[in-house]
Order: sequence, then structure tokens, then C-alpha cells
Amino acid sequence: MDAFNLSYTSSGHILVSPKDDPRRVIDAIMETGYAEEECLALDFDPDFAAGLMAEGFLLMSGPASTEDSVITVLVPRHHIWRSVLFFPDLHESRSVRRFLSRYELRADEDFDLIVDKCVAVHGGGWLTPPLLDLLRKVREKSGSRARPFSFGVYRDGTLRAGEFGVVAGRVYTSYSGYREESNAGTVQMILTSRWLSDHGFAFWDLGMPLDYKEKLGAKVISTSEFISIFREAQKGIV
Repeated sequence: MDAFNLSYTSSGHILVSPKDDPRRVIDAIMETGYAEEECLALDFDPDFAAGLMAEGFLLMSGPASTEDSVITVLVPRHHIWRSVLFFPDLHESRSVRRFLSRYELRADEDFDLIVDKCVAVHGGGWLTPPLLDLLRKVREKSGSRARPFSFGVYRDGTLRAGEFGVVAGRVYTSYSGYREESNAGTVQMILTSRWLSDHGFAFWDLGMPLDYKEKLGAKVISTSEFISIFREAQKGIV
């Protein structure tokens, strides 16, 4: 235990449970010099998960060994460096702009199909069945401050690329995405950015920094900077 009354595993990871206040866990991460990007949790309760998402945690999952078995654990994650897109910074290259009119963006249709396609393309390393079941249960809840959400682009009425993530207040956080044809993935990101801007979102949390995100116009910021703007974006949200 520590001053925040948190528990730690023998590996030094914070062990989060439904009794913990997710905001206090975030405060502990920032104020104690916590060196890990991941916390661990054993509970796959939808209310617990929604509370973590509402404070900016990205929920992953993975295997863990016990004395006599291997179990799947929840992995609430905060990247030490975060890729964030502020909508005025969106870069639309000429080479991709000419493809935009060929596609139609649909917000939060075909969530299950998009998730299944992401798993088919990327595998189920962290998108384990218990985590996917949990995300679907959170979607079914009413009144939650965070909700799994999807975006897809369609050409000739057929889904060509998509992604899913979590909406928490005025912030959308990407989890995973895929594409089935050239340029469709970039088109989906550009049209998603426009949709988020048009619907009053503060910014787009793209998670771990990668080159293609920076080419889109995203900035790399620290955990403390991210938490500051994330909490600012939640003000006034009931």
C-alpha cells in the first residue's frame, strides 16, 4: 500500500480494483513517479471498466500466470507519451483528398463487425474474448460516462475500413482499426476527424505515438499534459 491506499503486485504494477477511485489512481501515476505504462486488474465488471475509461485509461488485456493456471487480466493503460490530434492541425494530403468523395463515413454502425475485422487482421493478443465481451457489456449500459464506439467508411455500400474506440465526454480514444483497400484507412481517419470536430469533441486521443499519426497532424504529449487536457474536456459533462 502507499499514500494513495493502492495495492501493488510483486512486479511493481498498480493493482486496480472496483474499490479504487480511478481518478486517484491517475493522480498516483503522475505524483509517485510510477514507471510503468500498465496497471493490472482482475475484475471485468462493466461499471468498473466504464469508470476507468471515463478517467482516460485505455483498456487492454492479456494472460497472467497464477500458481496453477493462466488467467486473463485486465490491463488499464496510460501511455507515457500520447499521440493527440487537435482538429485544426489535421493534415489532408492532396494525394488522399481526391479519394474522400468516394467514401461515406458512418458513425457507430456495425460496431461488432468492425471489432471482429480488427481481431481478424491484428489477432487477439490483447483483444481477448473477455475484453471484447466487456466492451460490449459497457456499450449496453445506459448512463455511463464512457461508451465504446466505432467509425467505418463505406464504398458502394460496403464497409472498406473501420476502427473502434471509446467516447468519454468530449474525447474519443482509438483502440484498433483496419482497412481492406489502399487509402481507405487514411480516408477513414480524415473523415472521422472531421466528424469529431463537427460534433464538438475537444480532441482525438490516438494512443501510442506512431509516424502515420504525426503525418496526420497529431502532436506527442506527456501523460501529465494529456491528463490536464482530458480533464478540462470533461468539465460540464454529466
